[in-house]
Amino acid sequence: MALNVKYGISGINWVNEDMPDLGDHYTADDVLSQMQALGFEGTEFCRKFPRSVPELSRLLERYGMTLVAQWKSLAFRDASRREEEMRAFREHADFLRAMGSRYVVACETGDAFEDPHSNRVAIQPLTDEQWRNLAEGLNEAGRYCQSVGLELVYHYHGETVIERGEDIRRLMESTDPAYVHMLYDTGHAYYGGSDPLDILRTYYDRIRYIHLKDVRRDVLERARRDGLRFREAVRQGVFTVPGDGSIDFAPIYRELHERGYEGWILIEAEQDPAVAEPTRYARQCMEYIRGITP
Repeated sequence: MALNVKYGISGINWVNEDMPDLGDHYTADDVLSQMQALGFEGTEFCRKFPRSVPELSRLLERYGMTLVAQWKSLAFRDASRREEEMRAFREHADFLRAMGSRYVVACETGDAFEDPHSNRVAIQPLTDEQWRNLAEGLNEAGRYCQSVGLELVYHYHGETVIERGEDIRRLMESTDPAYVHMLYDTGHAYYGGSDPLDILRTYYDRIRYIHLKDVRRDVLERARRDGLRFREAVRQGVFTVPGDGSIDFAPIYRELHERGYEGWILIEAEQDPAVAEPTRYARQCMEYIRGITP
């Protein structure tokens, strides 16, 4: 029996959120019309989209698209910022609820992305106190999401405080599974030094949402050797679509099939669209997925 999933694709395949020069020529209509032509049903928020609920609702309806989720950077590790951060989080969640979305994608960034001009960054491990603050903040935010019909899905991410396998484990052990779920991202698992299949098997019961992206191992190894920042690794092509990199997705799909995964799967590449034309890579990706799906 085929997986009961809906496929979406991220606007970041066209328009990078952190590097404004990548894909800035695309309009919201360009992005959505191409997504629609490719047959995708949903997407996440893109910086080219309008930020008012009525305008965005009309735009997405025009292309038959669902806004599945949106990213929210967090600073819960700092207790002095909790009230301010929680207020911003609730406003963010309320916007997504009004849009009929399902997930709030949450990430404790550790301020890693705040200086786009720095060529080096050192992510300091969280102290025990910061871990407690983060867990308490996430649990509170997750309870709010649940109260308004959303799910908080935590996105472990390269160049943040939750990147490595041991950090993912501690996060899952420190938070309440009733309120804090996982966004399973194959590319960021690999980028952080984990086996994506192991992450899937270990935390399947916490996974509510999936991002599929691939990694070019040679670029990743060069980035590690040269100490490149995450965004520079992206510029150099560390990520690509499934089937075009070093991750074997066949056992991942077998595991999802055996477990009976249901829900959204979002395709990401996070490449320079001037180098990797988004629609061509999206078609290539879906052909690969059709070939390995049980």
